[in-house]
Amino acid sequence: MQNSNRKTIFTTISIDKETANLVTKICKRYSLKKGEIVKLAFQYLEKAHINPADAPESVKSELAKINKRQDDIIRFIRHYEEEKLNPMIRTSHAITVRFEKVVTELCELVSSEISSSRELQDNVLKKVSEAFNQHAGVINNQAKQINSLSQAQQRENNKFLQLISLYSELATCGVMDGKRKEILKTEIINLINEK
Repeated sequence: MQNSNRKTIFTTISIDKETANLVTKICKRYSLKKGEIVKLAFQYLEKAHINPADAPESVKSELAKINKRQDDIIRFIRHYEEEKLNPMIRTSHAITVRFEKVVTELCELVSSEISSSRELQDNVLKKVSEAFNQHAGVINNQAKQINSLSQAQQRENNKFLQLISLYSELATCGVMDGKRKEILKTEIINLINEK
């Protein structure tokens, strides 16, 4: 193992045959060199803060430690659940119930306001419609009266024109047209007396 910038100095260590067999076996299993295995093992011991001089404990005692830790974690979770989560859940449930009640009341209030507003609008529209109908009836009656007055006026105008025509004929009759004058006077009197 040589680095381009500096030279690596190798040292040797002596190990017994059993350890050498173990190192060879691990090298084959993970496809590593003996120097890499030793280096990685020491890095692991350093990172994990493991003292290789401490004898490993039995599996039972390790499992007991793990179980104790699990029990401690479970106790902590239960305690946290009792102290923190359950009150939060109860509070949020109470808030939800109150919120639903308020929303329901508001919905009912809005619905009743809308229905009363609709009724009020309907009543106003009915009154306006009735007033328009009354005004329309009055306007129709006045239109009929105006129409009949217009027709009467037209008849009077026609009579007036006929009278003017008859008077002009009467004025143009000479002394010898006495009979014709009498007929015109009779027509004028009939026209004036006509209703």
